[in-house]
Parts: sequence; structure tokens; C-alpha cells
Amino acid sequence: MTRYLSAALCAAVAALIASVAAAKAGECPRKDALGTSRVLTVDAAALPRVGLKSFPQTLPLNDREVVLTFDDGPWPPTDKKILAALAQECVRATFFLIGRNAAAHPELVRRMAAEGHTVAHHSFSHPNLKYLKPDAAIGEIDKGIAAVEAALNGAATTTPTTPFFRFPYFEMSPATLEVLQKRGIAVLGADLWASDWNPMKPAQQLKLLTDRLQAARKGIILLHDPKAQTATMLPAFLRYLRDNHYRVVHLVPAGAKTVSGKAH
Repeated sequence: MTRYLSAALCAAVAALIASVAAAKAGECPRKDALGTSRVLTVDAAALPRVGLKSFPQTLPLNDREVVLTFDDGPWPPTDKKILAALAQECVRATFFLIGRNAAAHPELVRRMAAEGHTVAHHSFSHPNLKYLKPDAAIGEIDKGIAAVEAALNGAATTTPTTPFFRFPYFEMSPATLEVLQKRGIAVLGADLWASDWNPMKPAQQLKLLTDRLQAARKGIILLHDPKAQTATMLPAFLRYLRDNHYRVVHLVPAGAKTVSGKAH
């Protein structure tokens, strides 16, 4: 019975989220680049919460499809390396930015967007929102959104251009989740992570991540762009994805325009 319910849920999720083909590797200057296989348009009203580490369902990804996400930036020493690695392979990712970092480095926020990446939100100062009162938690979220929007578009607003939010530490309360859902802000968790908050050599991190990906076969991957070990590991990880026939999916919100200028 559970199997049939899971199949039904997957079918429903697939129906609720529209995906379109975009950014084939063949469009890249390097013909052997990994590339971005397609764009997945996420409608927050249809699917407000995804990521198996936190929720019962995730995005409707096919076998060997991955979504690359980075938390806690922008951070100049490492983001320059990460953006260069992504550009080299013509890959687009989602960056969940901390508001105070965005305020300190607005040029990096604009660069991320200009290079086709999705700029999303991760609070202002990265507290554990689960232990704040709902009003204080929403205040922290809104302060972060306003800082990122000011860096990105020159005007502070609590209405995000990209209504995607990730909770620091993946800690959340039902009351805060409800407020975000009512405001049409999707909460994105993760399906697997590199555990790069733990110090390790880049080669160790690469093995840990690829072992987990071999087991999961697909999913939303969590990385942290301020981590030097992640920046060093990333080119080898992207080569691993290419050589093992994984495909990168880029997330955008409903109504967004892709780099090609087409609305979906």
C-alpha cells in the first residue's frame, strides 16, 4: 500500500511542478562540459516544502538528476573559485545567502544572478530559528530577505524575487513554516549533503559525497560555499558528475525568466 501511495505522491508532485528543457551542455563553449540539463520551475503554492532530510517529499527528479545548492555565502575568497568552477562546466546552482554577508558583498550577489544562478534566502545572521518566537523568527527571515534584495536589486523589500528559503541548521517550527507557506515562500531542504561543516581534506569530502550520491542516485545536494575544502573539491566533483552520467537540474521560481529570457 505504501508503495502505491508513494507512486501516487510522485505523480502528483510531478504534475504540480512544471519543468522545461534548458541550457544543454552542447550550448557551452566547451563541448565536453557537464552543462545544465534542464530547468525545474518550482511553484511554492503547489509544493511548499521539499527535501527528504526534513520532509516526506522532494522534487520530482529522475534517476541521476541532481540539484546543486550552496549555503552561507556570499564569501569572496571561496565564491570566486566556486563560480569559476561552475562556469567552466556551464552549471547553474542555487545559492541560499545570509543577509549580512549579502550586505557586505553585494557585488558577489549580483554576479551570481548575472551568471544565471538562483539567489535564494537563508536568514540574516544564521540563528537557530526553531528556538525563537515566531515573530522574532519571521523578523530574522525578513531582515535577511531585505538585505539580499537590496544587494541584488538596489531596494530593500521583504517580498523576495526568488521565494525560496532554507532554514539554518534545518531547524524550524510549525508556526514559522505556516507563515512562509501563506506568503508563498517555498522551503527547500536537502536530500543529501557533503557534511562540509566538518573539517576534512577535499579528497575525503569528495569520496564521502560521491559515496552518498551513489546510494541515493539523485537529489538536492547541500554544500557550503564559504568552506575552502568545498571550493577546492568542486571541480573534481563536477567532473565526477559528468563522467558518471549525472545531469544537473537548475531551480527557478514560478514566473521567473531564465538566462535565455524565456518565461516559464
